[in-house]
Amino acid sequence: MYVCGPTVYGEAHLGHARSAIAFDLVFRYLKYLDYKVRYVRNITDVGHLENDADEGEDKIAKKARLEELEPMEIAQHYTNRYHDDMDALNVLRPSIEPHASGHIIEQMEMVEKILESGFAYKSQGSVYFDVRKYNEKHHYGILSGRNIDDSLSNTRTLDGQDEKRDQVDFAIWKNAAPEHIMRWNSPWGSGFPGWHMECSAMSTKYLGEKFDIHGGGMDLRFPHHESEIAQSVAANGESPAKYWMHNNMITIDGQKMGKSLGNFITLSEFFTGNHDKLEKPYKPMTIRFFILQAHYRSTLDFSNEALQAAEKGMDKLLTAIATLEKLKTSNQSTVDVKSLQEKCFAAMDDDFNSPILIAHLFEGVKMINSINDGKAEINAEDLSLLKDIYHSFALDVLGLKAEDAGSSTGDDISADLIEMLLKLRQEAKLNKDWALADKIRNQLTEMGILIKDTKDGASWELK
Repeated sequence: MYVCGPTVYGEAHLGHARSAIAFDLVFRYLKYLDYKVRYVRNITDVGHLENDADEGEDKIAKKARLEELEPMEIAQHYTNRYHDDMDALNVLRPSIEPHASGHIIEQMEMVEKILESGFAYKSQGSVYFDVRKYNEKHHYGILSGRNIDDSLSNTRTLDGQDEKRDQVDFAIWKNAAPEHIMRWNSPWGSGFPGWHMECSAMSTKYLGEKFDIHGGGMDLRFPHHESEIAQSVAANGESPAKYWMHNNMITIDGQKMGKSLGNFITLSEFFTGNHDKLEKPYKPMTIRFFILQAHYRSTLDFSNEALQAAEKGMDKLLTAIATLEKLKTSNQSTVDVKSLQEKCFAAMDDDFNSPILIAHLFEGVKMINSINDGKAEINAEDLSLLKDIYHSFALDVLGLKAEDAGSSTGDDISADLIEMLLKLRQEAKLNKDWALADKIRNQLTEMGILIKDTKDGASWELK
């Protein structure tokens, strides 16, 4: 599986998180099914020019010039920050994480193969892919459903485009202007690879000419992935991936959230609450659960209300998982655990449908609470299966976990502290200190914590 990773010239935002979590879900589920998965996610640290074009300044070089640093200092700094954010979101590290700047030779070799195939041409030290010639034998636009005329109508006229034979052509090797910092010697002159070339070269190197899954954001489908297909067909004779997966965008105020529009919120801002549009800080697992509540192919609209609902929902789910460890078994079961397991598998087998999986897990929460309240019974075999369902699907596949500070409430009270207060309340009841017992219950209720008295003491959950 190959997934297009970040261009590391700034802090990761919610859109980066969505793509990473979407394919982390795929990675986790395939591993859970005992598939041997080689997951390659690239780091773009050269060749991605402003506005995704063939002209302008390299995004990383521009950041380096503004901050008076070496480009690789910028790339390393934001790569480290990206890793920290992904670790906080419990996103598993990929099997291989290649950098574009570390695979210049492979990219030059692929450029040479495309030239030999006749689908590229040299022009003033650059090499361009001949889209119109390619389209005579193959369909440029097979992934997005576009044709060349559509592409022409959406192509902006840029400075230096007279190097191209046709506006739809794209650079696979770009001649470096004298002021360009990041450059390598090549048979065509001193320059750097085109943005699309890195993924074609690195996916071929680590996964072969044909592999199973290629993923990335919906915004990469055209032109990035379309150009990848063309490059691979020209160089290797076939399209690189059997399946193409694209996660949809996150919107804010009805617009796509992204750096190019300047309306993004970084993950560090979410974690600290330091942004005008945020009512409070949100923990990483809240962000993860919020993203998983929508199918990866659907749009997801940001709002504080949605995040706070996700926070309560996730805490309710994690509380139920903790309650599982306290359940007592009977000689018989009055609950259908096997059916719940089948529904969970069916949801994930249906294009990794995480929101349907979550809905089924919440059905199971009712089952857990009924057993805990003495309204239903479960035998030892079914309890073992129920624990496996939640540990496998909620923790291993969805990648949820209790935050270090415990389950969050409106006042950020930890789960351990709540349990301690419930023990104090139970002692007060045993001592017939009803005033103290009622006071503890009322204060917890005000904090958004629902107390349920049971024959064995009390349990709690967030409202």
